[in-house]
Formats: sequence, C-alpha cells, structure tokens
Amino acid sequence: MGALLRLYAAGTALTCEPVDQGLLNRGYRLCTTRGRYFLKHHFDPDTADPAAIERRHRATQRLADLGVPVAPPLAHREGRTVAVVGGHAYALHPWIDGRHRHGGQLTRGESARLGALLGAVHACLERVMPPKGRTRPATSPHPVESADPAATFALIDDLLAHVRRHRPADAFDELARHRLLERRALLEQHADRRPPRGGSVGWVHGDFHPFNLLYKGDAPAAIVDWDRLGVQPRAEEAVRAAAIFFVRPAGALDLPKVRAYARTYRRAAGATPSELAAAVHRVWWERLNDFWMLRWHYERGDTRADCQFPAASALAVWWTREYDAVCDAFVE
Repeated sequence: MGALLRLYAAGTALTCEPVDQGLLNRGYRLCTTRGRYFLKHHFDPDTADPAAIERRHRATQRLADLGVPVAPPLAHREGRTVAVVGGHAYALHPWIDGRHRHGGQLTRGESARLGALLGAVHACLERVMPPKGRTRPATSPHPVESADPAATFALIDDLLAHVRRHRPADAFDELARHRLLERRALLEQHADRRPPRGGSVGWVHGDFHPFNLLYKGDAPAAIVDWDRLGVQPRAEEAVRAAAIFFVRPAGALDLPKVRAYARTYRRAAGATPSELAAAVHRVWWERLNDFWMLRWHYERGDTRADCQFPAASALAVWWTREYDAVCDAFVE
C-alpha cells in the first residue's frame, strides 16, 4: 500500500475499507492524508491486462470531456493510470459520494432519465471510440451467437445431477431443481424460436446495472466499472439493463417504468423500434438459456449471486408468459 500511494503522491493511508458490491474485482474505500479515493484491484483475469485497462481509462476520460458522468482514474507520477505492484494491477479513482438505486427506488421520470443516460453513453461512445470495423471486439460474456438449446438441455441435466448430489439438501436446492425442470419444459415448448445471429453492433459499457451507477440525490453521479467495454449489440445492452433495474422481487418487470426508460433510450441512442424488438427477443432467449448463477453455486461453490436467483429465475418464466406486453413496452 505504501509503495502504491507513493507512486500516486496520495499521502499516507489512514483507513482502507473493502467495498462489498461487485462480483469480479476488488475495490477499497481509501482515506489518506491527501483525501479520499476508490482503489480498484483489477483481479478478474479476463480484464486485468494493464494495457487494456489503460485503453478503457482513456475512453472514460474522453466520455467525461463530453459530459458523461464517469469517474476517470488518476494518473501517477509516471503519467499512467494503472499501477502494477507485486504483479497486480491497480487503479486509483477519486471517491464519489453516492449510493446505488435499483428500479424500485426510481420514479417513472427517473426511469426515463436512466434510459436517456444509457442512450447518451452509446451515442458518445460512437464519437470517442475507434470505428467498429477497425478494432477487434473485447471479450464479452454475452456472445452475439444465440444459445443452442441442445447445449442448454445438456447443461440442465448436469446441474440437476449437482442438485441431487448436494447434501444436506436445502431450500436453494429445492428452488434450483424446480426452476431447472420448469425451464426445460419451457425450452422444449419454445425451441423453434431461437433467434438468428445478432444484427447491428456498437460500443457498449458492457455491464450496466444498479451496482455500476452511483446517484447523488435523484441525479446520476457516476457510471463505474468499464471493464466490459466492447463492441456488442447496443439495443441488447439496453434491454438487459432494464431486466436488471426493473425486475420486481417476484420476477415481473415494472412495465410502465420500462416503457418510460425505453422511449428516452431510443431517442438518445437513435435506436429504432425494430432494433429494440429484435433485442427483446434475443435477451428473452438468453434468459431462457442462462444458468450462470447456478453454475457459480454448484460448479464453483461461489454463493455470492444466490440472492439474485429467485427473482432472476422467475423473470424468465414471467417474460415468456408476458412476451407481447414486454415487447410493446420497449417499442411503443
């Protein structure tokens, strides 16, 4: 810690407290004799290359210059924004006083503001990033190729076997088994609706959700964690974000808020209703085939996402039943 702070001329550490939000990297609230900072340890091996981190840092600075609420990192005495200490990559950001807010805490007007913000992010990224045809897209957990139901059926069988072997069985196992069997039946019913390859792509944040957006009062103060910045279908990020912000505990989407959000997103990003309709279909299919939370739980023994599983797994079922209403909310 001392070597890192000396590199940044950031004073002497007084306190260093872990920030518990976030699943892939490690963050710390750092108070020194020079001020307050957010120290990020880039721990995820998929995104921890220092040169790639520096490129993302330059992008956030250009976005800040356009007025997008971000928190660009500080440069150290060698002029770089990444410090490699003991073989680990770190970045020091100014501390932003703010709080995370999920969709249930947003009014309809604030939901519209959220859609306009994400639309502005996509539009500004098109201005500050290299043309899509001259860059290799960043690695992303959301492939353009849609999920193959045959592979999903095999995964369901494997996860069911994990559930059966877990002893002693608990309430999570019971819910997991119920949702796996339910999802298999839904996929058997809708297997012929697999979407084609994705359409137009653009630069996206890559992980836009409530834990990566800080508010001061009712205004967005900073979009954080740009580790997944890359080229992906833009409208799919908009739909995916809405499905995280506006999902209710029982698994339904707050459609009036989704409608307000989508309307301003389309206007700010210049997205067409048909683009959003195709994105709704692809993200719906993604949700039907997605079991990352169960894979973390049973294959890795990592339970950090368990609390998200009840609502997320119920959403796929509700969305299938209310497919037309969801699509209308995004395109009207």
